[in-house]
Amino acid sequence: MKKMLPIGIQDFKELRERNCIYVDKTEILHKLITEGKYYFLSRPRRFGKSLTISTLNEIYEGNRELFKGLFIYDKIEWKKRPVIRIDFTKWKFKDIGLRTAIVKIILDNAAKYEIQLRDEEKILKENFGNVLGELIEKLHTKYNEKVALLIDEYDKPIIDYMTDIDKAEENRDILRDFYGIIKPMD
Repeated sequence: MKKMLPIGIQDFKELRERNCIYVDKTEILHKLITEGKYYFLSRPRRFGKSLTISTLNEIYEGNRELFKGLFIYDKIEWKKRPVIRIDFTKWKFKDIGLRTAIVKIILDNAAKYEIQLRDEEKILKENFGNVLGELIEKLHTKYNEKVALLIDEYDKPIIDYMTDIDKAEENRDILRDFYGIIKPMD
């Protein structure tokens, strides 16, 4: 059976389950996982960042069978690890505001792992970076594993407001507070 071109497919699981052509980049991802600590991937639009994030998500969630025939298949210990995945294209932050969208992202990730955090109203009144830190700590305690934090379209809340400089600067400040918790969490 001929393999399909994965035009428009940004989800690794869908790509593999639909038997699409995939250029194996898992050797590079293996190096990222085993040799590094923090990575910031900046490439032009439509250059595979979302697919890379999706692939890393499947690796960290231990979905070994999706990687059959690929470099990484027998190179790592396959086990489920906690993953906080944030994709700013999936949230209507223009409608509800960036701060509220981030709170909902944090709460959705907590619910995925059945982690109890403060309620939404309390989170909105404080630095939500602290709540992200709380989620990371509780996931680490629950699973005794480092937490993978995968962020896609990290700059969308700023880029979408390039013609509204005040709003872009406001969103920049919100993102600075949000991202500020990541480095000290190690």
